[in-house]
Amino acid sequence: MSALARAAAVLRAGGTVAFPTETVYGLGADATNDRAVARVFEIKARPRFNPMIVHRAGPGDAAAHACVDARAQAFIDRFWPGGLTLVLEKRRASPLSALALAGLDTVALRCPAHPVARPLAARADCPIAAPSANRSGRPSPTTAAHVRDDLGGAVDEILDGGACPIGVESTVVDLTG
Repeated sequence: MSALARAAAVLRAGGTVAFPTETVYGLGADATNDRAVARVFEIKARPRFNPMIVHRAGPGDAAAHACVDARAQAFIDRFWPGGLTLVLEKRRASPLSALALAGLDTVALRCPAHPVARPLAARADCPIAAPSANRSGRPSPTTAAHVRDDLGGAVDEILDGGACPIGVESTVVDLTG
């Protein structure tokens, strides 16, 4: 079994996976699984009032979880896949964990361009709640070694995709107002 297939299986089983994006490494879990999302909060020592970014495999996946109007679609068409996170109103029917969204009626969505992140999201076949793969308050990791140094064995799987080419968090645009 390839590392990518193994990582996707870990996500589907409710585990955690650190993976590279073009910006920084993310610590991912199935965004529809409350227990898996809670584990990410625990590993990071992240405050539960801080919502997570939800990663999807393709630009067209946004409409399953958020209200995508013409303005949002213009951003999606221009900047996805890529290092842009859009904050949109959550669809009522979305199965996303309220914990991942910190109880908000909005969702931060992203479609990464990284050649490991996108296939992982596609193979896992679930939305991936993934803040940066570091303890809260520490620098965001740009290599798998940074993740291992900061989080150690707390993560079920670490996908090493080399150094992140951008090295800073994604740009966030709030389109709810």
